Amino acid sequence: MRSLTGRAARSRHGRFLAEGPQAVREAVAAHAAGPAPVVLELYATQEAAQRHAAIVTAAAEHGVRVWTVAEDVLAAMTDTVTPQGLVAVCPTATTALEDVLARRPRLVALLDRVRDPGNAGTVLRAADAAGADAVVLTAGSVDVFNPKCVRSTAGSLFHLPVVVGVPLDGAVRDLQRAGCAVLAADGAGQLDLDDLADAAAVGAGAPVDLTAPTAWLFGNEAAGLDGAGRAAADAVVRVPLHGRAESLNLATAAVVCLYASARAQRRR
Repeated sequence: MRSLTGRAARSRHGRFLAEGPQAVREAVAAHAAGPAPVVLELYATQEAAQRHAAIVTAAAEHGVRVWTVAEDVLAAMTDTVTPQGLVAVCPTATTALEDVLARRPRLVALLDRVRDPGNAGTVLRAADAAGADAVVLTAGSVDVFNPKCVRSTAGSLFHLPVVVGVPLDGAVRDLQRAGCAVLAADGAGQLDLDDLADAAAVGAGAPVDLTAPTAWLFGNEAAGLDGAGRAAADAVVRVPLHGRAESLNLATAAVVCLYASARAQRRR
């Protein structure tokens, strides 16, 4: 169990850990919805099993093997300082990009070489909240099953398809062929997101139509998007800074961009 906090063991066993009542609740709900198993085993302290009886009961009713363990045993399974009493073992299942594209997605988050697990998890959570159809991580990005990334998704990891390990150029090309405009989010972009949102609100013409199917491309936390990423995109868009902040971090910019598209698409 403890070894699954490491990427090599997760890859070798094809399993990862979901810790805490929120993540475990969403994993059990996804498992119950079937048909593929989402939770393989559930470990709980006696106190957590009583406090979160509905989660534990639902898991057992849907064929999950539930173990009651001592607090020190559960603490040894995880890498958190203060474990919350519930740990689920889940298969590291991902989705193929072609399967996502076959569903004709309208909103996708594409992460290129994003390395911080907290950032990746927060973007995935924001994409879920905005109603996105999928999250795609290119090769060189963080392992989405990293314990910190899983915690940062707050259960959203179990809500929408996640594609991993694809080359950026191939992902952009395939998304474009599927009808998605690929918009690169970059502080130096020539197009202003506020202007695009205003145009979408009144149905005016604009270089980019936010009401159309869109894949937002976000780059590395430190280096941003490279020239190839910006060149491959259909347009480069900046989030305007109306105050004195020098920039927005990756996760915040992703929230703003995804919600701009979600609002425009819902209005349409």
